[in-house]
Amino acid sequence: MMVNCGLLNNRKESVPLKSNEVQLEVKDHVATVVSTLNYENMEDKLLEAVFVFPLPGDAAVCHFSAQIGQTHIVAEVKEKQQALEEYDDALSSGQQAFLLKESDQSPDIFSLSVGSLPPGESASIRLEYVTELAVQADDGLRFCLPTVLNPRYHPRGNECFRVHMTSVPASLVPYSLSFSARVSSPRPITKVESNCSLEPLEYLNADQTQATVKLAAGHKFDRDVELLIYYKDAHQPTAVVEAGQASAKPGSLMGDPVVMVSLYPEFPQDVISSLASRGEFVFLMDRSGSMNYTRISSARDTLLLLMKSLPMGCYFNIYSFGSRFEHIFPTSVEYSEKTMEEALKEVEKMEANLGGTEILLPLKHIYAQPCIPKQFRQLFIFTDGEVGNTKEVIDLVKMNAATHRCFSFGIGAGASSALINGMAKEGGGHAQFITGTDRMQPKVMQSLRFALQPAVEDISVSWDLPKGVSSTILSPPITAIFQGQRSLIYAQLTGQTSEATDGCVTVKYSLAGHPSQNQLHFNLKPAEDTGLTVHMLAARTVIRSLESEQRTHSGQQDEEVKKKKVVELSVQSGVSSSFTALIAVNKDVGKAVQGPLVRRNIPTPFYGMTSRNFSASRSPVVTHEAASPPPRKDPLLQLVSLQKAFGCWLLDAHLAAALGKTSEEVEKAKPASVNSEVWASILALIWLHGFKMDAKEEWELLTLKAASWIKAQNAPCVSECVEAGNTLLGCSVKKEDLGL
Repeated sequence: MMVNCGLLNNRKESVPLKSNEVQLEVKDHVATVVSTLNYENMEDKLLEAVFVFPLPGDAAVCHFSAQIGQTHIVAEVKEKQQALEEYDDALSSGQQAFLLKESDQSPDIFSLSVGSLPPGESASIRLEYVTELAVQADDGLRFCLPTVLNPRYHPRGNECFRVHMTSVPASLVPYSLSFSARVSSPRPITKVESNCSLEPLEYLNADQTQATVKLAAGHKFDRDVELLIYYKDAHQPTAVVEAGQASAKPGSLMGDPVVMVSLYPEFPQDVISSLASRGEFVFLMDRSGSMNYTRISSARDTLLLLMKSLPMGCYFNIYSFGSRFEHIFPTSVEYSEKTMEEALKEVEKMEANLGGTEILLPLKHIYAQPCIPKQFRQLFIFTDGEVGNTKEVIDLVKMNAATHRCFSFGIGAGASSALINGMAKEGGGHAQFITGTDRMQPKVMQSLRFALQPAVEDISVSWDLPKGVSSTILSPPITAIFQGQRSLIYAQLTGQTSEATDGCVTVKYSLAGHPSQNQLHFNLKPAEDTGLTVHMLAARTVIRSLESEQRTHSGQQDEEVKKKKVVELSVQSGVSSSFTALIAVNKDVGKAVQGPLVRRNIPTPFYGMTSRNFSASRSPVVTHEAASPPPRKDPLLQLVSLQKAFGCWLLDAHLAAALGKTSEEVEKAKPASVNSEVWASILALIWLHGFKMDAKEEWELLTLKAASWIKAQNAPCVSECVEAGNTLLGCSVKKEDLGL
């Protein structure tokens, strides 16, 4: 009789995956990740172990190998159907085989099949990928190791979108995770933060340009592992030239040097200070059942701040979606006190009660609305990213990129990086992730500041290189530039120069009608110790562009040509794609492994205990949480909620209460010659500057609007009001600090 031992799944079967050991190496803003998955068959049957798991959506998977005893086999990249057939043939002939492939519908989901693992045998699988680190609003570089894969909602009738996976709540994951990181940069590392418990950061040299850090033992799989890395002078432009692969053909992407240019455009201050007062702002909020009480409550607060911060003269609308979608107004309306108040009444009623996550229908509806003349459309999308048809959504955003900018926000553990980053990239906007105890509001207001920046037009990139050297840009054309945000360019360098000389790249653009440019001089001598990281990232960039073109361009012949190019580049570079897979077959097995093959699905952690049905043919079943008592209003949001659309506050009992005073105290302290609204507005500004400087990112835009309104009143005795307000509230805020 077989005795189950070791780690068991919910059917009392042994789970062959025992541990995942992850090593991260960060060089400046590029990360290399090596994940070692250790398997052991503790049953008396021959096993096939299948593991569906998340990876960063923009990762370039570049190595896959297996170690069985003394035998080491390295996988090859092959066309996907060919790889699948070779895997099946190997298993049917009794050979061990290993297969790694990307999901057809979302580039951030992979499946790993470990075939013919005999009883009592162990195997170690090594998976390696490289990725760029995104720059956050506070200049931190964000690395995320996805460990949570929430079930993706599949639109009814779309059977092809299904990803077959076995999920368990985070608390029941039957394997362990260890994680260590080594960080190096030309600039000092100021700090490393995480949403998970870390062991103390250890610096490896005196100038603090190298450091190591480890995840504390016992990760619970209830969140992705997020690292935020901060460098001194993070906004320095850089260029890295990497030598080609010696064995590759000269003239090919892998055979020639490749340069990665990282630019941080700086706009003239007078342009930044004159934020655009026009635009159509469309907010699309996820109200599916997975947006739990905390998330939807934070979303309501965020919409309040957004409504108060919009400029007069713009247009707006608010959509929400689940299995169906709703909108507050039939079409976008002009921003006014009346329309703002009407919208906020509807926002207060919002609950996570609209079923599954069908984002495609509301997007199609929004794009079908005619654009308002001279009002550039800015789309803000908030979602937990549990979407099955990721590529279809991203392609729709791309098709409409000429008429809008798209700002996307991934909410909570397991949000799809492919979806969030993809929508922002194709929509010429910016992506943000809100995880753990992060406040949504500062990140959203950062994106609103980007949206209010003038649209950059007529972007061009030019190269000044030595005689005999030419460049081929590998990146898609730059469609958006924001103040202080990174723009990445990959280029292949062809030809040779006799000595190490400099090159120069110039990005030119038009900003609010004025020509501007950013320039970077760099040395053409290849950097040392980069391996082929830059080449792989460049190959990944070209592959993703070709895949997108293959999906969105009509014509079967054109599709086949693009697919062939993807497969050729994927095989040449060793970087996986949607049309290829990595296959390894152990042909050294002395004799064919005998016996029927039993499949064991490795369970993937998902966040939360909500029970939902994600079938393609039925509506989702949503388990509602027990009603939570309404929280006491946050003092900051209480004050913000009282502001009028055009910027002022009214002097009434509600304002006095928000300031922590009585109506009598506020009235008595008012200078006699000033009107009530000016006095109320100055008090609100003093309170925000005096007590809420830690949340300045959240209220900065609405106070700019308030200060402009106060100045437009030509009110007398502003200095006297500020002095009296400081005395009343116990503050010492200067008039200049208030923008007055």
